[in-house]
Amino acid sequence: MKTLRDAKIGETVKVVKLHGEGAVKRRIMDMGITKNVEISIRKVAPLGDPIEITVRGYELSLRKADAEMIEVE
Repeated sequence: MKTLRDAKIGETVKVVKLHGEGAVKRRIMDMGITKNVEISIRKVAPLGDPIEITVRGYELSLRKADAEMIEVE
């Protein structure tokens, strides 16, 4: 299982499944990260947290903990 946290800079991945539950999963979905959407990895902060991504045409920063809940291919 590959998560968004494992993706490299410049890579484009497709969301397979969202893990987590309740408010956390809802917050991720509210950001536009849903099943089958494509995500491009733009930057990673020097210490690895947060990760800057492009999803649905806009930039977004995600914490490592949130990125681990997003399974990609």
